Amino acid sequence: MSDTPSLKGAAIGRRIGIGLMYGLWKPRVLGAWRVPATGPVILAVNHSHNIDGPMVMGTAPRPLHFLIKKEAYVGPLGPFLDGIGQVKVDRSGTDRTAVGRALGVLDNGGALGIFPEGTRGDGDFASLRAGLAYFAVRSGAPIVPVAVLGSTESRGRLVKGLPAFKSRVDVVFGSAFDAGDGTGRRTRTALDGATLRIQDRLTAHLADAKRLTGR
Repeated sequence: MSDTPSLKGAAIGRRIGIGLMYGLWKPRVLGAWRVPATGPVILAVNHSHNIDGPMVMGTAPRPLHFLIKKEAYVGPLGPFLDGIGQVKVDRSGTDRTAVGRALGVLDNGGALGIFPEGTRGDGDFASLRAGLAYFAVRSGAPIVPVAVLGSTESRGRLVKGLPAFKSRVDVVFGSAFDAGDGTGRRTRTALDGATLRIQDRLTAHLADAKRLTGR
């Protein structure tokens, strides 16, 4: 499936996200105005819990197309994720179909969501995969760092794997920045340099978000 993910589908996904996230928990959203209202943009999100993606989808001011691992596409969830404009990615190697679809989102002026750590972990941006730098340098799209805080702090009594019902989850959007060095080069050295710049900015944003929210 190499066609560009549906913007209409992503808009539906955003409405579903708003209903679920605000219905089940109490999101506190800070800095959403920093997300460019139009044009291509990449939201780089820390990842410590399964609700982080849906939480950002439901709190971001624009419809998002997230890169989502193929392992999540099980049963009826697969067609649902396709229907709401998300991008399935095989992390075992270079998934050229996913790369093409993600670049298509940016080429069409859309918003792409990425977990730059590649997998769920401590959510501290300590180890970044190269994909985020590639998409940013290749497309020229600015990156907005996003910190989701509180999703792992309290466990629900009914569903242990989810945050407690109506607990507060903070979503902090940072200032947009360009990852490239201004030369437009896409060499390995240029991408490595971009990855280091991105990591510095994301780590600094996470620290600022923790101070701001008291988390």
